Amino acid sequence: MTEKINLNADLGESFGAWRMGDDDALLRVVQSASLACGFHAGDPVTMRRTVRAAIAAGVSIGAHPSYPDLQGFGRRSMKCSADEVEALVLYQTGALDGFAKAEGGRVTHVKPHGALSNDSCRDLALAEAIVRAIKAYDPKLILLAPALSRLAEAGAAAGLRVAIEIFADRTYEDDGALTPRSKPGAAPHDAAACRAQIAAMLAAKGLVTRSGKILPTPIHSVCVHGDRAGAVEIAVTLKDFLRENFALAPLPALFA
Repeated sequence: MTEKINLNADLGESFGAWRMGDDDALLRVVQSASLACGFHAGDPVTMRRTVRAAIAAGVSIGAHPSYPDLQGFGRRSMKCSADEVEALVLYQTGALDGFAKAEGGRVTHVKPHGALSNDSCRDLALAEAIVRAIKAYDPKLILLAPALSRLAEAGAAAGLRVAIEIFADRTYEDDGALTPRSKPGAAPHDAAACRAQIAAMLAAKGLVTRSGKILPTPIHSVCVHGDRAGAVEIAVTLKDFLRENFALAPLPALFA
């Protein structure tokens, strides 16, 4: 039987009159989408429109909760208590799921965004707060978590279904963390380079760092960031590559 894998994108990141990315084009390529919930990007109209488009495309929907940081696109760390983190994740997940249910669908995964995700990769207490919120809302939800992260560890310990994600358009350091965006080469834009990175990691069955170190990990999903230039070309290139050796599937199908 052909092994399944998922290709996902972070979408719904427009706000008001401001447009970010080509969601419609990406929804024709990916199998799952994590949608902004209004805290780093997105607004009620954008959320509903993107949910509707995802359902029409047959793409599984995930909540993409963030720190409350519209101005910084959720990329700035914030000092929040565990109660605050649980509440903000619950609030955003419930809001997006409300739109999904109104359109005849549902949220099936949660993937923290930006600094909230990066911080939870290192901070177990923060990771556990996120996981408590997800489990309180719906213990059947899938946690889409970065490879080799405290977040993935916390999700598994709590009994959540955890899908391990790698990034096509970000590079990795030897400790498994993403290369800071401030460093040259942290976010490759060339589709061929992104394809080569994913090919190397799937072949190695682990993260391949900038120095060439291999960090073994399961890999369930490959992410393309929808807010970047060239996202559609990167996603199409990856889809063509992945289906040569895998069966592409929405996240819920990986656990069926």
